[in-house]
Amino acid sequence: MNTRFERTGPLTELTSYPQWAQDMVADCEAAKQGVVRHEMWDLMREASLSQTATRHFMVGIWPVIERFPAYMALSLLKTRFGRSPGDNLARRWLVRNIRVEQNHAEYWLNWAEGAGVAREDVLNGRAPHGTGTLADWCEEICASGSLAASIAATNYAVEGATGEWSQRVYESKAYAESFAPKERAGSLRWLQLHAAYDDTHPWEALEIVCTLMGTTPAAHDVEHIASCIKRSYVSMRISMDHCIGTRYELEALREAAA
Repeated sequence: MNTRFERTGPLTELTSYPQWAQDMVADCEAAKQGVVRHEMWDLMREASLSQTATRHFMVGIWPVIERFPAYMALSLLKTRFGRSPGDNLARRWLVRNIRVEQNHAEYWLNWAEGAGVAREDVLNGRAPHGTGTLADWCEEICASGSLAASIAATNYAVEGATGEWSQRVYESKAYAESFAPKERAGSLRWLQLHAAYDDTHPWEALEIVCTLMGTTPAAHDVEHIASCIKRSYVSMRISMDHCIGTRYELEALREAAA
């Protein structure tokens, strides 16, 4: 049974969403915190991340940044206007927000250059082994997963966790002061944007997922969406582990499969 969902409460309050979604978010929270509280961000906040790890991060995560509008475009291809309220909501949101992403790649390159990683290296350098885990997963789920799964995995999970870790790094005075004064604003533009406007993006994505699935989706459908969200978090964590040289892949994969 799939009963239509239409949000009536505030966008950013979890109680505005069906009980199954509230339970799912709670179930995924531990995996999310594994990303938000990752050692990578502590090192950045302390301005003590090594140049090697910085290079691994900027080059290794670049494919996700560069391809993120394409992930959303793959989701957009799954919509059909008029088929359902969820399709209509997803279509409008994706069309609008693909445009928002247009300058983010350039801002990432500016951040990399400010952090001492050449633009040419980011564009054409070889990414360290394992840092492509997140990019590979995003490509896979957006190309072959359902519309609800692809939006949950990328726009809800990845954007949501990214907004939180970006805020942690951006608010660090030590990290900001590690950039040359004349380059600071431009170098930190990517972080500034993701620490601010992206606050509502995961909530909007959650609303789309709930509108697509209704108030009483089948248990196995909810389990699938939850597993996709967890896999996004685990993929982010694995990518970060490889950036700083720690490896917990087997443990993390077991968590995603649990």
